[in-house]
Amino acid sequence: MAAEKQDVAIYRLRAHRMHELSIADAILEAARKEAAKHPGVRVTKVGVRIGALAGVDPDALTFGFDALKQATDLASAGLEIEFVPRRHRCRQCETTFEVRDDGFGCPHCGSAESVFVSGDELDLTYLEVES
Repeated sequence: MAAEKQDVAIYRLRAHRMHELSIADAILEAARKEAAKHPGVRVTKVGVRIGALAGVDPDALTFGFDALKQATDLASAGLEIEFVPRRHRCRQCETTFEVRDDGFGCPHCGSAESVFVSGDELDLTYLEVES
């Protein structure tokens, strides 16, 4: 049977002071728990969303994931990482924009007043499974 994406509940993974190996272990554990709810499926891919401010090195996370999955029921699963840039919303014109290195100013109206809206995510977003 062809692989299919199966929506799963979003698991918020705590990133504060966690090393990438610990994060990889938490991802694998969450994937195992979700897969157990669907007997007879084999996980082929695990999707995660990582924000620019999450403090996670994607290469180190992938390395940790690949090392920890060996000799487990998830040994053949791949890891797909979606990078989420830092985004703010302008308080003046409500434009949502990606924050660049050159400051927090709104690219639409020029206002310096903005609020943080995304970029600190560390979420398990989906499992791709085969029956």
